[in-house]
Amino acid sequence: MSQSASELVRPTTLAEAATALAEATAAGRRIRIGEDLRTDGLDRILEHEAGDLTCTVEAGVRLSRLREALAEHGQRLSLDPPGDPTIGACLAANLSGPLRHRFGAPRDLVLGVTLVLADGTVASAGGKVVKNVAGYDLGKLVIGSRGTLALIARVSLRLHPTPPASTTVVVETDDTAAAVGRILASQLQPSALDVLHPGRLALLFEGREQAVAAQSDTARELVGARVADAAVWAEAREPQARARGVARFAPRHPV
Repeated sequence: MSQSASELVRPTTLAEAATALAEATAAGRRIRIGEDLRTDGLDRILEHEAGDLTCTVEAGVRLSRLREALAEHGQRLSLDPPGDPTIGACLAANLSGPLRHRFGAPRDLVLGVTLVLADGTVASAGGKVVKNVAGYDLGKLVIGSRGTLALIARVSLRLHPTPPASTTVVVETDDTAAAVGRILASQLQPSALDVLHPGRLALLFEGREQAVAAQSDTARELVGARVADAAVWAEAREPQARARGVARFAPRHPV
């Protein structure tokens, strides 16, 4: 475990992470996960069960590295948030991107987690298979908790096959709500659907080549969609990247 003069802790094993949190608690010292304690050293891909479409990784694995490893087996983790966060950050901050429309948020892709609590206790819940009911659902509890409940050390994830073909289409309209309504009421099954203000929709169709072509044709007839460059999804992620970590609300005291 490395620790600089500024008390930044970078554990490289589960035991080191547990020790760091236990010592901080015993000393009454606050330790902020993601700031005082970083998971850069916990960056191993522990298991990949290609036949079961699952993998288990440490929290410090970057999304880009996991993508590369899974792509070799024709699989992917269907999370596409802005930037290149770690898997732990995706869970702790509940990060997702356009693919959330079809595949869900991080909570929908997590099968099991291993956590380190503030006193150094290591707790595991869930498992490594898609159909699993073992233990309390701690994974859903810590997703979006921003490191305030526990350190996410390891996670087992549900994967999907990489689609053989994909097409992005854009709809230009003066009534985005009506266009979205028509799409959702149709037989179309986009993997992503984002509203790009003002007056545009972006849709992603994935699957076999013939099915993708058929859906694109249907979208053209239904709402006037036209084929567009996939770079439009970078535009869709930009507002999310700017808003990351920002919450606006009007503070008030209860009456």
